[in-house]
Amino acid sequence: RSQITMRRIVLNVFSTYAARFEESLPQFILEKHGFPVRREAMQIMHFGQNMDLIETSRRRFAYEEFLYSQILWARHKLHHNEQVLGLKFENRREKTTALKQKLQFELTGAQKRVIREIFADMCSVKQMSRLVQGDVGSGKTIVSLFALLLAVENGYQAALMAPTEILADQHYQNISAMLEGIAVEIELLKGGSYKGKAGIKQRIAEGHAQIVVGTHALIQKDIVFKKLGIVVVDEQHRFGVEQRARLAKSQGRPDLLYLSATPIPRSLAMTVYGDLEVSRIDEMPKGRKAVQTYIRSDRKLNTVFSEVREELRNGRQVYFVCPLVEESEKLALLDAQRLYEYLKNKEYPDYVVELLHGRMPAAEKDAIMCRFKENKIQILVSTTVIEVGVDVANASVMVIEHAERFGLAQMHQLRGRVGRGSDKAYCYLIGHQPISRIARERLHTMNSTNDGFVIAEKDLELRGPGEMFGLEQSGMPQFKHANLLQDQEILQIARADAFEIVAEDPLLADPKHELIKNKYLLNYKKREELIQY
Repeated sequence: RSQITMRRIVLNVFSTYAARFEESLPQFILEKHGFPVRREAMQIMHFGQNMDLIETSRRRFAYEEFLYSQILWARHKLHHNEQVLGLKFENRREKTTALKQKLQFELTGAQKRVIREIFADMCSVKQMSRLVQGDVGSGKTIVSLFALLLAVENGYQAALMAPTEILADQHYQNISAMLEGIAVEIELLKGGSYKGKAGIKQRIAEGHAQIVVGTHALIQKDIVFKKLGIVVVDEQHRFGVEQRARLAKSQGRPDLLYLSATPIPRSLAMTVYGDLEVSRIDEMPKGRKAVQTYIRSDRKLNTVFSEVREELRNGRQVYFVCPLVEESEKLALLDAQRLYEYLKNKEYPDYVVELLHGRMPAAEKDAIMCRFKENKIQILVSTTVIEVGVDVANASVMVIEHAERFGLAQMHQLRGRVGRGSDKAYCYLIGHQPISRIARERLHTMNSTNDGFVIAEKDLELRGPGEMFGLEQSGMPQFKHANLLQDQEILQIARADAFEIVAEDPLLADPKHELIKNKYLLNYKKREELIQY
């Protein structure tokens, strides 16, 4: 009965206000794609009986949402490529060739392809804005090092920004080791005040520091580069479009390279990162072993403890990860504190067990990670603060407690913390009942593949884009009709149309684009001003 009443109300609204449903797509697009006019499409969506017509109407609205979001990116890119002159580097090879010869491994085909794409950007007059995405361990850092060296070889300075002090330190150590014997001055700039910092800032200002590694402290006002050529931003899958715009305008408009170990489905990359060119390192280095993944019930924990003990006897190190810091009455979870006490006192009293959680001061967290890296700690019990990547080659086991409560991308990132050496590595996903259907699907996906791109697609399917990446944070609207996973073909069509329209008529001044212009100015102009760089 209530359905019939609602139907009558909607029908009444249609008959009263139908004349006010203004069209939002021009005639040439409706004809090109066989879409119904807006009024008719809305009527079919509400009262239609024919499923094919209903789907055609839904596709029309999905296309419309995609078209306007892609016009935003098309106008942004046109402005950026035509109005914003970047630095034009010469493709000099002395230092990059020396690095290639020094490497003790062959670059993968994907790494070589991405380096070519980066060099093509750097050697053009436009400012580079490129995102390199690749799985944990796919070799993004070495790719970015070639870009840093090309800038240095052209007489510019290069900066690498990491999200934490410990990661900045790791990058500094790794880069210093890889460039040993190659004439490049490298500096590490940390936050806070410490002895020698003033001297480092002076060397940066005078141009003597050629590669500078640090955290976000690198882009503070008191850090002045003499001649900054490129900024590499590591692990910045949460670096919003407005922050990218600010960075792009800093210190002489350097080239920008973003690295992300969170693989992003292509459809999401086109909407969330539409301002960037995207490169994918979709191949793992030879010899890297896949982490063996097992799903275990909490009733089988004793078996897991025994298997972990075997790895410890072989001199390996182990992570145990929990989802909460403190026990919650509502969520009866085995929290990190309780697990730490149990492992330390009951299960592994002969080994050094330490606790790491997000509420600790940064200096304390860094000190614990350094001791773990030096094998002074054998078992690290942690919350997800280890998700962003410190390399501990000797860590071979990851045990994820209450795995049913973790997201797919989160579990995949955690699993990527082990297997970074040449030894076999294991990941145990411990499930506690009750486990929902979606949680089971997540666990099954983790068990069936190590491919981050496959996992990202599944994550998008299970969670949707709003929750997965936060489209509001990205500067893009949430879609009401479009589905980023199922409507990838429509997105490709809308993107091609949007870029064609903007290339032909950048100001949307042609009378045939009047409808598009009016709707765009109403809904997207403010967003365009936020992201312009």
